Amino acid sequence: MPHKPKSKEKIMLYTNLKHIETAADYRQIISEQPNVMICYGRMGLKSISVYDIMEKIESRYRHVKFYDMEFDNPESKAVTETQDCKEPDELPYVIYYKNGEAVHITSGQQTEHQIVTILNNIFGKKTMTAHQ
Repeated sequence: MPHKPKSKEKIMLYTNLKHIETAADYRQIISEQPNVMICYGRMGLKSISVYDIMEKIESRYRHVKFYDMEFDNPESKAVTETQDCKEPDELPYVIYYKNGEAVHITSGQQTEHQIVTILNNIFGKKTMTAHQ
């Protein structure tokens, strides 16, 4: 039987991304940050590949804030309650927010090319760094 976390048990993904742990954090982030990408997932292969891509490209998109949130965290229900988002068909579930509104949603594994294309279309081209 799968482990069901107790309501006060801390759930954490093991990534180098910033974590969203509570519904209040989620609401604050999307209301205060103009450009946000949040990946809701687990520590499974498909989700891990998206986390890895996000970590790899994060420094190129300084005008976008990158976060993850554990899909099985009861607090993640705020996502489907706050936005008109349906339950995902497949994980990871990635939502791109512009000025507090969900403007693009993907479900399932994505390639780096797919993610970069979405970021460029929604938020503009990547930020160039000194060594590029």
